[in-house]
Amino acid sequence: MKKLITLFTFIFAITLSTNAQDVKTVSLEQTKGEFTQKQVTLSEGSYVFNISNNNSGTDVGFVLVPAGKDASNPKNHIQEAYVTKVVAEGKTESSKTVTLQKGEYTYFCPLNKTPQYKLIVE
Repeated sequence: MKKLITLFTFIFAITLSTNAQDVKTVSLEQTKGEFTQKQVTLSEGSYVFNISNNNSGTDVGFVLVPAGKDASNPKNHIQEAYVTKVVAEGKTESSKTVTLQKGEYTYFCPLNKTPQYKLIVE
């Protein structure tokens, strides 16, 4: 029985480790009124977005919306992509894990009043 519990614990730890490695990080930086990355291309998969505020003059955030949806309607936002805390100047905050399917998305910051940029998932 002890060997069985040890084996189960080992398999569970490997599974968690493998799943954690499948999540990739996308780092995006905002300056005054814009993101420095004007377009992002990713592979299908799971991501965490790290949003940095580099002297934007205001707190910033992050909104991700499937292309073609009304970005002004919060119901269309991919809420897991929101940073978990607004990003103060000189700081970086992260989103929850977001699983993206093939297609096009739009990202922007309503606090920093950035344009809407394209995120493509191939």
